[in-house]
Amino acid sequence: MKKMTRFLAIAGLVSVSAGAFAQETATATATATIITPISISKTTDMNFGNVAAQSTASGTVVLTPAGVRSVTGGTTIPATTGTVSAASFTVTGEADYTYSITLPTADVTITSGANTMTVNTFTSTPSGTGTLTEGSQTVTVGATLNVSAAQPAGTYVSATPFNVTVNYN
Repeated sequence: MKKMTRFLAIAGLVSVSAGAFAQETATATATATIITPISISKTTDMNFGNVAAQSTASGTVVLTPAGVRSVTGGTTIPATTGTVSAASFTVTGEADYTYSITLPTADVTITSGANTMTVNTFTSTPSGTGTLTEGSQTVTVGATLNVSAAQPAGTYVSATPFNVTVNYN
């Protein structure tokens, strides 16, 4: 009986020892997917068209992303409208991805000789975020033109273009 007990005790130690030193290994792979980079390119520049300024009151011209103008204060839109267009951009990238749109927050100064006006309150369609349906989307941008009383005649252009930034969400 003592031999049997001793045998079982040794067998138990061997099996415990063997279990304590057993190892298992699992494997995994590493994967990365590179997506199409997002890009934006200008299609059309912003143009407020012809605007008439009153001599006694300042005003604004609001250009919507759809290219529709409205006026306030001392500005009017003459019958000969000139070229009117919201800025237009083409955004391309990975199909069906969403992205954020960042518009200028600072005033953009446009000049004609020594004379200036400011453009601000930028808006876009889509507003804030877009979706790259089939890998592409058009973003249009409008803004507000601030016209002083007796604003001198001339063609006013920004010396520095304004930026529209897009980034994947």
